[in-house]
Amino acid sequence: MSRLKELQSLLASRILILDGAMGTMIQRHAFAEEDFRGARFAGWESSLIGNNDLLSLTQPAAILDIHRSYLDSGADLVSTNTFNAQAVSQADYGMEAFAYEMNVASAQLARKAADAATSATPDKPRFVVGAIGPMNKTLSLSPDVEDPGFRGVTFDAVRDAYSEQIRGLVDGGADILLVETIFDTLNAKAAVAALRRFFRQADIVLPVMISGTIVDQSGRTLVGQTVEAFWTSLAHAPELLSFGLNCALGTEQMRTFIQELSRIAPTPTSLYPNAGLPNEMGGYDESPEHMATILAEYARDGLLNIAGTCCGSTPEHTKALTEALDGIAPRIPPAPDHRTRLAGLEPLVFRSDLNFVNIGERTNVTGSRRFARLITEDDYEEALSVARQQVENGAQAIDVNMDEGLLD
Repeated sequence: MSRLKELQSLLASRILILDGAMGTMIQRHAFAEEDFRGARFAGWESSLIGNNDLLSLTQPAAILDIHRSYLDSGADLVSTNTFNAQAVSQADYGMEAFAYEMNVASAQLARKAADAATSATPDKPRFVVGAIGPMNKTLSLSPDVEDPGFRGVTFDAVRDAYSEQIRGLVDGGADILLVETIFDTLNAKAAVAALRRFFRQADIVLPVMISGTIVDQSGRTLVGQTVEAFWTSLAHAPELLSFGLNCALGTEQMRTFIQELSRIAPTPTSLYPNAGLPNEMGGYDESPEHMATILAEYARDGLLNIAGTCCGSTPEHTKALTEALDGIAPRIPPAPDHRTRLAGLEPLVFRSDLNFVNIGERTNVTGSRRFARLITEDDYEEALSVARQQVENGAQAIDVNMDEGLLD
C-alpha cells in the first residue's frame, strides 16, 4: 500500500494528531550563540543565533528529544525542523550552501524518532512530515514602499530553492510534504511547481499537505485572498492529502474559517492554530485544556480530519488534544465539485444561476497583434496595461494566452 493510500485509510477511521510548535520547544533550551554554532561553525563570520534549522546539524540531540516528546504525547505526525531550511531564507545567515544538508539531517532525526515510536506501538503508525515554510521573501508584495512593482526574489528562484529543500526532505526519509503557514499564494504556487517537477524527475510521489494562514478576523491571507479563493488557487497541488489552516490566530478565532474550508474542500481538512493571540510580552496564553476543548468542539461539529497546535504550544498541548479527540469521528469530506472555479482575491464559481460572465480575451499573443508585440519586446508593464484595461471595462476574468510556437 502506498503512503497516500495508507494515510487516506487512517484519515477515514480517525482524526490524526499533528505535533506542536518546534520553535517554542527550542526557546526552552535558551541556546546561546555558541550553541547555534557548535564546533563545526565556531568561526562563522556572522551571527547564527536564531537559525533554528541549523540546530539539526549543531544540536541534533535536542531536536531529537523534541520529536520524541511530541510522539510520546500522542502525535501521529511529526514535523521536521525545516521551517526556513531553504536557500532564500538561509541567505540571511550566509548559509545557502547548507540548506540541502539541513533538510536531510532534520528528516533523518524525525525519521529516527517516528520509527522508534512505531516500533513501540505498531498499531499506531507514526509519519514524518517534511515542513516547507513560507520563506522570508514574497513574490506578491514589494519590500520597497516607493516601488510597488519591485520584488526581492523571482518565481524561478523560489521554485528552485523549494526544489532543493524537497529533495533533501525526501532523501532524509519524509513520508509527507507540508507546504505550511502560507501567506503569499504565489510563493505556494512556486512550491507546488517544485513538487511537480521533483515528482516527475525523481519518478516518486509523496502525499502533500497544504496549510494557509488567515492574518486577522477579516478572514483573508496577507495578500488579501478569502479562504475559498485560497483553496481554489491551490487545489491543483499534486497528491493532495489535506488542505487546512494554521498559525496567526488562536483556537477560538478559527471557527468561521475552518467551517468555510470544510464546506468546500473535498479533501481532508487540517487545523493547527496558535496557543492564543500573542500577549503584550509576545507569549501565548491558551492552556492545553482550553485548546483541546475548543478543537474537540470543532471535531464534534464535523470540521476536522487532522488537528494540531502551532506557535506557543508544547507537548502538553498535544497530550491534551490527543485525549480530547479520542473517539470523535473524523469529518466526511463533500463530493468533488466539478464546476469551473477561478480566483483572484475573491472566488468566481460558474454556478448554474451565475449571470453572464465577461472574459477579457485581448491578452492573447495569437489574437492581439499589440499584445504579441509587447510580449516579444519584453515590455511586460505595457502588456499588463492591456489586462488592466479589460478589467476596468468590466471583465470578471482574464484569458492569458501565450500559445505561439516560437515564443519562450
